[in-house]
Amino acid sequence: MSRPMRREEAVVEAPVTTVTVSDYAHQAYMILLVAFVVAPIVAGLDKYFNILTDWTRYLSPIVPSRTGIAASTFMMIVGAVEIVAGLIVAFKPGFGGYLVMLWLWGIIVNLLLIPGFYDVALRDFGLSLSALALARLSHAFDKY
Repeated sequence: MSRPMRREEAVVEAPVTTVTVSDYAHQAYMILLVAFVVAPIVAGLDKYFNILTDWTRYLSPIVPSRTGIAASTFMMIVGAVEIVAGLIVAFKPGFGGYLVMLWLWGIIVNLLLIPGFYDVALRDFGLSLSALALARLSHAFDKY
């Protein structure tokens, strides 16, 4: 048998925290922002050291033959562009997201010219869609 509650024994409820769609969208934006700052910079730096992989394997033989630039030198240029792209994303995510998306499409075209790299091209297509999502979300969350 329960006793009647006195006035000073009122039940106190904890405040309810409401998470909005905007909160989740902002979290997604921040995840993409960090990814597209860090990944291009790391990949770009590795073009000089080849610790992660031998990057020249991912360059179509057509590129050096048409440009006259050695594959290793060309990949160092690519590395510099990727480092700059990562820095642009860090400071101008809207523009940088579109830039990285276009850069990835260029990489995809290059990969489609190499038999056996279609899986990597598909992965990069997914990354390009993520870069597009970053660019679109930046319109809501980046204070230009």
